[in-house]
Amino acid sequence: MKDQKVGDNNKKFLIPTVAGAAIMILLTLTKVMPTLKIAGYSVFVGIAFFFITEAAAKTPRAESGLRFNTVFEDFKKPGAIVWALLPAFSGILTLIIGDLIFGEEFKAHLMGRAGEILSFDKALLMMVEIIVAAFGEEIAYRGFFLGKGMKICPFWVCAVVSSAAFAAGHIAAGNVRIVIYDITCVFIDSIIYSVVYRKSGNCVISALSHILANASAIFAALAGA
Repeated sequence: MKDQKVGDNNKKFLIPTVAGAAIMILLTLTKVMPTLKIAGYSVFVGIAFFFITEAAAKTPRAESGLRFNTVFEDFKKPGAIVWALLPAFSGILTLIIGDLIFGEEFKAHLMGRAGEILSFDKALLMMVEIIVAAFGEEIAYRGFFLGKGMKICPFWVCAVVSSAAFAAGHIAAGNVRIVIYDITCVFIDSIIYSVVYRKSGNCVISALSHILANASAIFAALAGA
């Protein structure tokens, strides 16, 4: 009886999860047509479908993929804090290797992708953007795409597909070798955020990891500018 209830509950995720994930992928693929400038809407779609799927399945608050009230407990889960800290180091390592291989051109590419807001004279605004963007992306790609996808597919399938879509959404025009290196690093970090989500069961934890990683990489890049 319990297994049947779980199965019925998972079926409620099927249509909205597949529909939401498909729309997100299609939007990110528009990156190949920069004039459209709609790839960023994939995040809003993911956020919307996260709450749609939660409502459709009547997910109890304690089982939600977005929980602020259990952050400290979730950080204590085995491996959660170690994996959560890893992207901060990988981001700095990405900068170091990128600088060694491509020189200043890589940093310029990174800054161009991140936007003009990244400067110390706009530090407060920059931090607000980092926090808002990271939370939005984590709700969309980890809370929805990965978390709900795991109800119908194995973790690693969802992690790879969602990370590929996430990386595609970060493509920026430039030197082909730099773009490939940049997007590969984004993909790897996304896989790490996926593991963080799996370890903690909470996209607030992966968002905090994401915020720390972005802030560390950005300030390291600006400090070396």
